[in-house]
Amino acid sequence: MHALRRLLHAAAAATLLGAASLAHAQAAAPVDADKQKLIDQILAIWHPENVVIMAAQRPGADALEKTRIALQQAQLPQAKFDAEIKDITTDVQKYVDVVTPIAANSAKKNLPTTVVPILAQNFSVDELRQLLALLQSPVKAKFEKLMPQAEKAVGMKVQQEAGPEINKHVQEMTKAVGTKLRADLTAATTN
Repeated sequence: MHALRRLLHAAAAATLLGAASLAHAQAAAPVDADKQKLIDQILAIWHPENVVIMAAQRPGADALEKTRIALQQAQLPQAKFDAEIKDITTDVQKYVDVVTPIAANSAKKNLPTTVVPILAQNFSVDELRQLLALLQSPVKAKFEKLMPQAEKAVGMKVQQEAGPEINKHVQEMTKAVGTKLRADLTAATTN
């Protein structure tokens, strides 16, 4: 469990350090007032900081997923399995609760020196207006609203058609990963 926690912390630190390095590498040049106003409106809709937040949260989700696989392979009694998952979920949630505002604040703080110059250098005022219009488009909103329905429809068809074959491969992979994890955990506890 402690190794898992160390892995979580190391992955989160690497993600955040990479984002911070990128922010410092970008040089912020003054942005034309018209461009800045349009860029501010674009950023209010687009939220590029969400990618950084999701990257910071990802180690928690990965740890929980790997834990589930390891515990399933250990074939614990259901009550013990549930207790372990609940305990680890608490640790993961604590991690997410701590890193989310840190990543969000840093990303938002660094938008003016990273994303704003990229948009300002690569788009004219007219192009920024077009981009803003696209982002504000009712057609875009309608399309995004229908995306989950479309994704669900194709997902259901794939599940019907290829689900059994995919599930067979998932089980094979889970078994192989679990076997290796059990061997690693056994070796780690005997050393």
